[in-house]
Amino acid sequence: QVRLVESGGGLVQAGASLRLFCVASGRTFSSYGMGWFRQAPGKEREFVATINWSGTSTYYADSVKGRFTISRDNAKNTVYLQMNSLKPEDTAVYYCAADVGTPGYSIKTETYDYWGQGTQVTVSS
Repeated sequence: QVRLVESGGGLVQAGASLRLFCVASGRTFSSYGMGWFRQAPGKEREFVATINWSGTSTYYADSVKGRFTISRDNAKNTVYLQMNSLKPEDTAVYYCAADVGTPGYSIKTETYDYWGQGTQVTVSS
């Protein structure tokens, strides 16, 4: 069992930055990959970024590449999403997820086993 708690969301203007946090508890954090997803009103949940167990491999959606950075601190059981140059289209509820079946990473929603409750990010124009 893994419990995930996100924080760091908020209301910002376009061009600003935010850093999201996701703290995990339960299983050994350094043994599995993590991901960030988002869901805007009326839309399906979509992949944002993913990272492997050690933090040495990452992958991003094209829409956020070059603006967002995913990282992790295994000593703190925490994964981060640094979001720069935010745009109104980044507005969504952001979720972190744990894929305990692999130490690698995945972009597929269905491979993730545990999800956080989400944190709202709103970007005004």
